[in-house]
Amino acid sequence: MGAAILGNVKFTVGWLYPDLMNIYGDRGNILTLLKRAEWHGLEARLVELGRGAATEMQDVDVFFFGGGQDREQALIYDDLREFKQESLQRAVDDGAQILAVCGGYQLLGHYYQTAEGERFDGIGMLDVKTEAGKKRFIGDVVVQTGFEGMVHDTLVGFENHSGRTFLGPGAQRLGKVLMGKGNNGSDKTEGAVQGNIIGTYLHGSLLPKNPHLADHLIG
Repeated sequence: MGAAILGNVKFTVGWLYPDLMNIYGDRGNILTLLKRAEWHGLEARLVELGRGAATEMQDVDVFFFGGGQDREQALIYDDLREFKQESLQRAVDDGAQILAVCGGYQLLGHYYQTAEGERFDGIGMLDVKTEAGKKRFIGDVVVQTGFEGMVHDTLVGFENHSGRTFLGPGAQRLGKVLMGKGNNGSDKTEGAVQGNIIGTYLHGSLLPKNPHLADHLIG
């Protein structure tokens, strides 16, 4: 029997571009957030936020922004800046959280620069920048985090990315790489945390493998 709903307290997950930014089993992150919220006694619901004006973003507690191939990222690039950026920033300022994985992580930063030197501006919600690398990072990752109150201080996942992401002074690392490459393969950082925003390269899916992080997001 599931947990009783606590006074119909609602918990809303907003999935950004589920039709395009949904690679490497990202749906598992959504299912984990919804189910664990229910187990915490919350009335969980999902809002899918595709291209075009989004009217329900102000009701979202946690946004999920998954990964996609370069083609898919190009398809959402203008929409993200025109229809989502301002509402996302307003929601975060009001206490909403964002979990962004891989491509979503890169697009929340300042820019992504291709191997040919072409630069695509992100929306600057994370103080990070990403440049294409020559070699793809593929493999298992173990990260030690610094989040207070989590049951475990490690995260595990699978990385598959060619981008090299570097943190600016406004962002902190999600964790220290114990195994794998992480953000760039050189400074032992993985992911970024800035206020209510978490960016990471950890697939897996991430939250089914790390339910303690899901609980941290749910609060």
